Amino acid sequence: MVVHADAVDDSDVLVGLVVSKAVGNAVTRNSVKRQLRHLARSVLPQTPAGSRVVLRALPPAARSAEDLRRDVSAAWPNALERLRRREGFS
Repeated sequence: MVVHADAVDDSDVLVGLVVSKAVGNAVTRNSVKRQLRHLARSVLPQTPAGSRVVLRALPPAARSAEDLRRDVSAAWPNALERLRRREGFS
């Protein structure tokens, strides 16, 4: 899992998903996307307004829902912390 974050002058938080064919067949990719949407909803309250976040699933994302949850839970705050340090974003 790779999480990219950026900031704009806006009050909305937008989340994008990237799940390439390397993750698996269409059924697997759609399952990963559904899981990512659910996980993103759970961390949105901790995300500052104006954030743009992109979740990019790597091939191991299809292995286990628990691993995916753990990856998102760790990578999302790290990406926001890097953004805060880079842009003084709060």
